Amino acid sequence: MKTFMLPDLGEGLPEAEIVTWHVKKGDKINVDEPLLSVETAKAVVEVPSPFTGTVLKLHAAEGSIVETGKPLADFQIEGDSEASPGEAAEDKNSGDSGTVVGNMPTSDEVVVETAVAGGKRKRAKGRVKAAPATRALAKKMGLDLASVPASGKFGQVTADDVRQVSQRGSATARATARSAPLVLGKPESLRGPRRAMAQSMALARDQVAPCTIFDDADIHGWLRKTDVTARVLRAIATGCSVEPGLNAFYDGESMSREIHERVDIAMAVDTPDGLLVPVVRDVAGKDAAQLRADINRIKKATHDRTVAPADMRDYTITLSNFGMMAGRYATPVVVPPTVAILGTGGIRQDVVAVMGGVEVYRRIPLSLTFDHRCVTGGEACRFMAAVIADLGQEE
Repeated sequence: MKTFMLPDLGEGLPEAEIVTWHVKKGDKINVDEPLLSVETAKAVVEVPSPFTGTVLKLHAAEGSIVETGKPLADFQIEGDSEASPGEAAEDKNSGDSGTVVGNMPTSDEVVVETAVAGGKRKRAKGRVKAAPATRALAKKMGLDLASVPASGKFGQVTADDVRQVSQRGSATARATARSAPLVLGKPESLRGPRRAMAQSMALARDQVAPCTIFDDADIHGWLRKTDVTARVLRAIATGCSVEPGLNAFYDGESMSREIHERVDIAMAVDTPDGLLVPVVRDVAGKDAAQLRADINRIKKATHDRTVAPADMRDYTITLSNFGMMAGRYATPVVVPPTVAILGTGGIRQDVVAVMGGVEVYRRIPLSLTFDHRCVTGGEACRFMAAVIADLGQEE
């Protein structure tokens, strides 16, 4: 018998929630076939079997939160009668206990391009929540996932749902894949991205000395079809070139600062399950068309449920475009080890004093929060001034 431990899924996260088991006790499974789906703080990850053999025991039920390195399943390995009980699964290539053999596709669903943490939005009509293996199974069986009733946690369509519809020969059942309804008057544990958001915000509260400055950028020279998100990303990169100290990591324990040459901007994204932060890489090295292509690629990957965890980590500064929904100013939260986050409010028509008179200008409200342990007020103001100047340039 061998025991397969929850592997390090490559995100440095301490735990994951079991979303769906694709096997049950007594099932036979081949190496690299889907074993289970787990939800981490950032993605739903399909974990393949590291063995060919028979499932002897599942150590945790669907909906359980399991720590990295803890047991997931026991296997009787084909042709391996001498395996000792409880022997941990090992990657044949690395020799590290508890790693995953094979490919791990990931999934997530982003509802808006950028938004504020904790916002509520309804899932788009017709959008279905399902793990990659379930989608592949439905495609193989010629079924539209939107026609499969969902029985999984949080309205997820499971592999068993797909098999049942296929066996009945009915591909016309209407979808019921919706987010789980809010439970009023009863405590419930935070899970997935929402749990990670709570942990990140607690970390920020305990470790960051936040300070926020506010201002507005005139954009009256913009064309009406200007790509707002791309322009804001470019302006942040400009601000980082003027004040590189805001494109940095800070280690409070060692009181050391690491300034980054490349500007990798995370865009805070609101989803029904919590906050996600997909990253646009090397913003300063790209033009508007390339930035838009990157933004579209990230959006498509999330909508297709193929976004990789690597696309949601190692950012150097953050953008929160909460104004797409509501709000003029905010106090965005800096998540360590980064030291700055820029929030953009909704574009407004403001009355502005000009040459002794008044005119109406289009303006973007800006809110910059920075970690005052390592960023001075002067540095923050110079960064903000550079952002405003860049946004104020005509097309």
